[in-house]
Amino acid sequence: MRILQVFNRYLERGGEEKSVERIANHLEAVGEEVTRFWVSSEEWLGPEAPSKLRQVRALFCNREMEERLRKEVAKKRPDVILTHNVFPVISPVVYAFAQSEEIPLVQFVHNFRPFSVGGSLWTGSRVADESLRGSFWSEAWAGAWQGSRVKSFLMAGVLLNLRRQGWLDGVTHWVAISEFMREKFIEAGVKEEAITALRHAWSPKAELPEPCDEGYYLFLGRLVPEKGITTLLAAWELLEKDLGEKTPRLVIAGTGEEEEGVKDAESRIANLEYRGFVDGEEKDELIKGCRGMLAPSVWWEPLGLVTYEAYDAGKLMIAAASGGLSETVSDGVTGFLHEANQMHSLVDCIKRTESLTPEERTEMGRQGREWLLRETSAKAWGERIGTVLQSVVDRSS
Repeated sequence: MRILQVFNRYLERGGEEKSVERIANHLEAVGEEVTRFWVSSEEWLGPEAPSKLRQVRALFCNREMEERLRKEVAKKRPDVILTHNVFPVISPVVYAFAQSEEIPLVQFVHNFRPFSVGGSLWTGSRVADESLRGSFWSEAWAGAWQGSRVKSFLMAGVLLNLRRQGWLDGVTHWVAISEFMREKFIEAGVKEEAITALRHAWSPKAELPEPCDEGYYLFLGRLVPEKGITTLLAAWELLEKDLGEKTPRLVIAGTGEEEEGVKDAESRIANLEYRGFVDGEEKDELIKGCRGMLAPSVWWEPLGLVTYEAYDAGKLMIAAASGGLSETVSDGVTGFLHEANQMHSLVDCIKRTESLTPEERTEMGRQGREWLLRETSAKAWGERIGTVLQSVVDRSS
C-alpha cells in the first residue's frame, strides 16, 4: 500500500512528532510504502515567511499547500492519505483536496483537534467540553492557542469554517489513540463505525534493567498548566508539612511556560529539584533511578506516553484518573490513580507508595512492564493499522 503521511511539525519537537515518526517506521516495518509529506511551522517565521495577512488567509485554506500536495500525489500516486496535525501551515485544505481528488483520508488524532481551539480543550481552569459540540467561545476567550486571544479567535473561525464547508466529510476514517478519545470524538459527531481506537505501539528495551531506587519521584514532560504542575507543587508542599524530613524528593524535568513557577518553588520546597530539559542518557538515568513516575494531568490526557516510558524501565506510575491514563495505569497493580486536580488525592497516592516495601514497588513496576509487552506490540499494531487502512482503500475503490 502506498501511504502519503501528512504532518505539520510544531516549532518544538515533542511527543506527537515522535509518535508520528514511530507510526511511519512501524508501517514500513510491516511492508507499507510511506511517503512523508512533512511541513514545518518554521515556514511562517523569519524574513522569507509570508506576510501576516497571507498567513491569516492561509490558515483557513492554504492554496499553495494544495498545489504542493497535488504535485506529491501526482508523483507518488498514494492509495490513502494518513493525516496528523495540519495546523497552521498545511491548513484544512488537505481535507478539501482529498475530497476533490477522491483519495481516501484517514485522520490520526493525537489530541482534540479539529474539535478544539488549542487541541487540549483546556481553558486554564477547566476542560471546555462544549468545544466538542462546536462552541469554541471559552477556549478562544482563554487564549487557548499559543496564549493569544486574537490567534485563538482566528482558530475558532477556522474550525467553524471547516464544519460549515463540510470538509471533514473528506475524512474517510478516524483513528484515536485511546478508547476515551474515541468516545469523545463520537460525542463530537463522528460516526461510531468511522472511528477506531488504537493505542500507540512501543519498541521496548531488550531487557528490564536491574531494580534501582534512589528514593525520588520523577515528573518528566512539558511544563504547561494542563499537565498539573500547580497541583504537583502544592502536593509536595503539603507532603513536607506532613512528613517533614521523611518527605521524598521530587525531581522535575522539562521546559515550558510553567518553568519560572517551578524555579520559584524550588526555593521554598526543600525536597524539590528542577533539572530543566533532559534527553538521551541523562533522561534514561533519571528514569532508572526514580521510585515512580508522575502524570498529574488536569486535562483529558489522550493517552500519556510517559506511562510507557515508566513501564519500560520497570517503574510504577502515579497518574491522574484523566482520559487515556485510566486505560494504561491499573490502580494498585501497576501504580496508583488519583483524582485529577486534587492535591490531597495525589498526596494519598504518594503516601501509599511510600508505605510499600521495596519488593512491592518493584513488583508493580514488573507488572507495568508485562502490560507494555502485552499491549503495545509494534507488529500487532502494524497489522491492525494495516487492516484499517486496507479496509478504507477497499471501500473507496
